[in-house]
Amino acid sequence: MGAIGFYIFYSINWVITLLPLRVLYLFSNFLFVLFYYFPGYRKKVVSENLNKAFPEKSQEERSAICRGFYRHFCDLIVEILKLTHMSNKQLSRRMVCKNPEVIGRLYKEGRDAVVIFSHYCNWEWMKIVPHYTEHLTVPVYKPLNNKYFDKFMYSLRAGNNCYPVAMSNILREILKNLRENRRTLYGLISDQTPAKAEIRYRTTFLNQDTPVFLGAEKIAVKYNMPVVYMNTQKVRKGYYSFSFDILFENPNGLPEYQITETHVKKLEEIIRAKPEYWLWTHRRWKY
Repeated sequence: MGAIGFYIFYSINWVITLLPLRVLYLFSNFLFVLFYYFPGYRKKVVSENLNKAFPEKSQEERSAICRGFYRHFCDLIVEILKLTHMSNKQLSRRMVCKNPEVIGRLYKEGRDAVVIFSHYCNWEWMKIVPHYTEHLTVPVYKPLNNKYFDKFMYSLRAGNNCYPVAMSNILREILKNLRENRRTLYGLISDQTPAKAEIRYRTTFLNQDTPVFLGAEKIAVKYNMPVVYMNTQKVRKGYYSFSFDILFENPNGLPEYQITETHVKKLEEIIRAKPEYWLWTHRRWKY
């Protein structure tokens, strides 16, 4: 999409997202019909992923997960776009931290942390994390190919002491914050597929031989940062809660890949409990 197409989208989005979420969910219902029934969106990918991940389940069970996923996915789209006009106060009512004292203790101890999360529930609302901590929050992201949409998504993610940083710039950002003595949480999504040439480690995830990123482990070990898992759960439509689980306080000296294996198993445990909230449209097992 070029500049003209983007600005048409941006103008329409700016006006529509002035509406309250309860009204925007009517649009979500329309998207559900398009994505789930006709013409459909990545239905083959979702079906293949579910068949691989849950061979022990019946076709009826997998179909129910598929339908639940598309229902949540369409809600998620309007929830993300609503960030265009959502205040920090509004977001804090919809995204509630259950144990902010965990991160609060690390701040009092003068420690940074690697916070691992995933494409589960609503990951874009992570920008509320600074509401619950004095840390600077730095989510790491992969820039989009479309420069207009990349800038748009950055504007939704940034603010309230949350400063997203491109993956290629994260080490520079860490060094800068260390020099300036700024206590920081570095948020890394754990469930994407590395480029084929960048695969260095594979493990078993949801019954599949799966390549995984090692970035979170490398950063944690290099700077001896505590490794924290951000576990987000859907309470009801438009409302979530999240908690911080410390996986490792002092990563130095741990066996290689232990951090990676631990957070991968943590995510699998969460997905198995409520699979409809994971991003099944992603081609997770393409290599």
